[in-house]
Formats: sequence, C-alpha cells, structure tokens
Amino acid sequence: MPYISAWFHLVWSTKNRQPFLTEDIREKVFEHVRQYAKQKGIWLDQVNGHKDHVHCLLSLSCDQTLSKVLQLIKGESSYWINKEKLCKEKFVWQDEYFAMSLSVTPAKRKNLYQEPGHSPPIKNIQGRGGNFTKAIWVWRGGLAKKTY
Repeated sequence: MPYISAWFHLVWSTKNRQPFLTEDIREKVFEHVRQYAKQKGIWLDQVNGHKDHVHCLLSLSCDQTLSKVLQLIKGESSYWINKEKLCKEKFVWQDEYFAMSLSVTPAKRKNLYQEPGHSPPIKNIQGRGGNFTKAIWVWRGGLAKKTY
C-alpha cells in the first residue's frame, strides 16, 4: 500500500468576503466540516476561521487530490448551511482558495489559526506521519504569516 505524507494549510472565503460565519453558526459549520471529512476519509486535522473565511490543516492520501477534497468540503458544507437555513441569505463559498504545503517536523508548533488578540495553546498531534505539532498561520490583510 502506498504511503504519502502531504500536509496542506488551506484557506478559502465566503463569496465576496460576506461575514456569514457569525459566532452563533461558526462552530456548527466547523463541526459539520469535521464530521463530513471523517465520513469521506479526508484526514482533517484542524478547521478554524473567522466570519468570512476558513482555515484547514489536512493531509491527502494517495487517492485524493487537493481540488477534489476542496470541492467535496466546500460543496457539501454550503449545501448543508443552506439546507439548515443557518444564514438569512443564500450561502456561497468563493471559487478560489489558498493552499500551502507544510512540512511535518517534530518541532513544537502552535495552532493553525489564531483569533486576533488570542494566543492558542501548543498542542501535540498524533497523525499519520507520527507525532508533530501545529504551525500557526495568521491571516492578515490578505497575507498568511507564519509565526512560532
């Protein structure tokens, strides 16, 4: 059986950066994305974000492509958000996305996403490639900045 260790930090936004992911629905959406990814065999380590965008840390297996995984997650989650009527208007994700590959190292890293003004705890993760910790990527003004 082939072994692949390909980790990605993904970011995508709501259509026109509309602030649809309000505090009252954000965690519901993220939990739904986690459950759906698990159901589809997508190794989703972390999902987080803010009112107009989502950050994910995931790994691809040998039979998955980045575009297909994102199509599944974004398509199904927008369908679910609309079906559950979580937003007053029709919910749509923007077509584009940001993806960056990450190396898996045993160095201590922090959470993938950090709310402005909040410092997340350092947390070890047991993944397919062994024990590693998360990198922190802060999305500010359209730039992803890596900090340790």
